[in-house]
Amino acid sequence: MMKNFKALGVASAVVVSLTATAGAQEVEGGTLYGDMLTVTQDMLTRAAGDGNNFLHTNGNYAQTRYYPSRQINAGNVANLRPAWIFQTEIVDTMETTPIVVDGVMYITTAFDHVYALDARTGAQIWHHKHDMGPITTYCCGPNNRGVAVYGDMVYFGTLDAQLVALDAKTGKQVWATQIADPELGYSETMAPTVVNGKVLIGTNGGEYGVRGFLKAYDWKSGELLWTFHTTAEDSRGVWATHDATGRDMLRDIAAEKAAYAAQGDPYKTLGGGVWQNPAVDLETNRIYFMAGNPSPDLDGSLRPGDNLYTNSLISVDLDTGEYVCHFQYIAHDVWDLDAVSPPILAMVDDGNGNMVKGVLHGGKTGHVYIHRADDCSLIRHSEAMVPQENMWVLPTADGARMLPGANGGVEWSPMTVNAGLGLVYAINLHQPMTYHVESTPYPDGKLWLGGAFKVIASEQQWGNVTAVDYNTGEIRWKVKTPQPMIGGIMATAGGLVFAGEGNGQFKAYDAETGAILWSFQAGAGVNAPPSSYTVDGKQYIVVAAGGNAQLNFKRGNNIIAFTLAD
Repeated sequence: MMKNFKALGVASAVVVSLTATAGAQEVEGGTLYGDMLTVTQDMLTRAAGDGNNFLHTNGNYAQTRYYPSRQINAGNVANLRPAWIFQTEIVDTMETTPIVVDGVMYITTAFDHVYALDARTGAQIWHHKHDMGPITTYCCGPNNRGVAVYGDMVYFGTLDAQLVALDAKTGKQVWATQIADPELGYSETMAPTVVNGKVLIGTNGGEYGVRGFLKAYDWKSGELLWTFHTTAEDSRGVWATHDATGRDMLRDIAAEKAAYAAQGDPYKTLGGGVWQNPAVDLETNRIYFMAGNPSPDLDGSLRPGDNLYTNSLISVDLDTGEYVCHFQYIAHDVWDLDAVSPPILAMVDDGNGNMVKGVLHGGKTGHVYIHRADDCSLIRHSEAMVPQENMWVLPTADGARMLPGANGGVEWSPMTVNAGLGLVYAINLHQPMTYHVESTPYPDGKLWLGGAFKVIASEQQWGNVTAVDYNTGEIRWKVKTPQPMIGGIMATAGGLVFAGEGNGQFKAYDAETGAILWSFQAGAGVNAPPSSYTVDGKQYIVVAAGGNAQLNFKRGNNIIAFTLAD
């Protein structure tokens, strides 16, 4: 239902429908592909230049989260006001990215509800409640990060490890397929990606002794087309002793080799969840995605070796799922500093003055990593965006302090790119923790951390929004926030960057300087990635304010759309 503005305690003098400015210019400057009633591959391919819709979780196949309209810009963003607020049935953690197709918005909530809304008014069109199975096992909250759209269908993953296709016009289920067994710790919180008739989806569950994967399904029937496992049957690797930045990880290689010989390869329960969307390069017919931490998280004694391909950037062939290349950031990770924030494709300086196709990833370590796309090799890493101390001290029974804590750095939160400025923007956490190890055998699909990571209550926690020059690795600007940042960020052609905080603040920053140009108190944690869209010549910014279970930020159930006041 529609939410009463006064009940939220938001800014006064808000009206439900506000008149746009410069609308005709935006209509003329917008792009329309196809009939806009059916989502075609051409529409998805051209999404980076579409000034009307928001068709991908991260804006486009390159995952830049850059919206090309400039009606809302640095000069007028101070006039941004709520246009409408929709209240969902579920008051709980929200990580959904609103997807918008020709004035229709699709959003998800915790526990796998899906809504279709009129993007002009926020009025509900339909509401689908997933019929959850008896077993759900999930880490970090009952989250759902959103839908994918293709043809006349809407796709989403579920906590009981299903992939579901809905009729876009009615919300009725068309088909559902079981991706993996939830009794073994598998679940789905990521939004799918659709490309060339394939629905791509990975699995989370790296804390439950799963074997991670990315799978491709036929968009029309739900038939499985291919599977790539993120834990190789020979997961030993090269027995790497240093991380991606060249620091010694203090591994006892001799002891690990002896354990490997005695125990065999741990690949069947090695983790490697795929939490976020792959980037798609249609020119090379390749996709790029991140594989997360090994399992058990903190106990390396049961998983000797580099634990390939955990904590890695991976590229595979789109048609077959066959391996092309990978790069591992932390071999044999015992700190839960997994690779989880989605990769971004961009043209980058290769270090010799040549612009090449690159891949960017924001790590829990607090670095942005810049790779060559052709072979996954590392070109450079950024300056650290958060404090780093005692890296890589090994976990102990009593607890060893090391920064960053297990949440990051950059958590699952997607980054955004403004290619005109050569900047990538990330949101970060600073949560000092101690790492404790306690060896326990595989518990058959139950939580399997191999110890614990504990927040140090006496130390201050905070976050930041950081702009990094990805052609040099230098930090251009940084704005500290009072709480750790988790959720996502979006840049626009209007010279703006939008991001929300756990305290309910949703802010617009100047893309060049980091100056805060506008803020709004949403009444609950704004811990979801924003979107933008244009309808009837009026640009909107939209975001979910539902808080976050992982960091225990205040819960809510609001989808808030903003546009310019008169």
